[in-house]
Amino acid sequence: MKYRYTRKIADLAGEVDLESLMSKLSELMLASGFDNPWDPQSDDDRMMQALHDAILEALLSGDVNQVEGLEDLSAEELQELIAKLVERLSEQGYVSVTGPPGKQRLDGPGGGAGQGQGQARFEVTDKALDFLGYRALRDLLGSMGRSSAGRHDTRALATGIEAGGPPRPYEFGDTLNLDASATVLHAIARRATAAKAPAASARASAGQAIDLEYDDLMITQGDYQSSCATVLLLDCSHSMVLYGEDRFTPAKRVAMALSHLIRHQYPGDTLNAVLFHDSAEEVPIKQLGRVKVGPYYTNTREGLRLARRILDRQRKDMRQIIMITDGKPSAIAEVAACRRAGIMINTFMLARDYDLVAFVRRVARISHGKAYFTTPFTLGKYVLMDYMTNKTRTIH
Repeated sequence: MKYRYTRKIADLAGEVDLESLMSKLSELMLASGFDNPWDPQSDDDRMMQALHDAILEALLSGDVNQVEGLEDLSAEELQELIAKLVERLSEQGYVSVTGPPGKQRLDGPGGGAGQGQGQARFEVTDKALDFLGYRALRDLLGSMGRSSAGRHDTRALATGIEAGGPPRPYEFGDTLNLDASATVLHAIARRATAAKAPAASARASAGQAIDLEYDDLMITQGDYQSSCATVLLLDCSHSMVLYGEDRFTPAKRVAMALSHLIRHQYPGDTLNAVLFHDSAEEVPIKQLGRVKVGPYYTNTREGLRLARRILDRQRKDMRQIIMITDGKPSAIAEVAACRRAGIMINTFMLARDYDLVAFVRRVARISHGKAYFTTPFTLGKYVLMDYMTNKTRTIH
């Protein structure tokens, strides 16, 4: 008799690494309206059928860890396995499932014969978005090689935590990172000079206490590490998902990775997010993974104006706008206003039309910022590298 696979579906579901599965579901979790840019309120990508199909594709393509015996499952058993995985995702807090009890299941892989699937939906949780931001950051940093994600270094020296510069006399208000050796040597040299007998003073110092005075205090110096206020300006006009290419989902993924980087590597920095289209509005960072594009035009001026108002409230050494767009802005006056306010604009252009290239270069020249002409596939690498290597002016 032909061998029949009899392992319990629950055991098979337990072998699937949920983190790997979540990474493969990221396109669905961060859906930006690519399939229907004219209806930003559409929730077709939040139906259980969409989640079911995405999990099925991940399992059959081998993109998650291999599950032994998967090829021996019948259609009904495969459906039950997917249902168990959805249950695990819900239990671990990655998704929340809504709908009438018992009606979240569908009747077949890739098919919609189940009852009640029209009412069954899932929602992406904050935990899932935070995890996807972490994975995006890890993947982007990995693509750059062995980079050091330190703080924002400048050419200025200060009495910070990490020492590296020569010692100098303590001044009132400095952090008291005392250089013990330099302080003692300074006290000995001062006493020797006062006694006009360096050799005798050195011999006497071996058995005598050294009296320290205020002028003897020497402190260590480290590289001055600046703080930065950043506004991430995202274009969510309809062109970001037209022409057969989804440009907005990579932009959201970069924003989430940048947020994770700042929270864990640059805790003194701030990050705000602004969406611009017909108008502009600020959105909470934790909501970035849920925003979509719509049938909008590109109003860069309103985006820059709102970003400038946000940065005007910040008191940081460095203030910058990271603008990700693919449209032709017309906001030279607002760019000049940002320059007068000391705000740098770094533009990441996802298109290469001649007029767009000329405009972006003009923006960079006026604001003393940078211009990058990139693609959705290399956007994250350029944004993170620019953020981590950005230098401020020397501060005295």
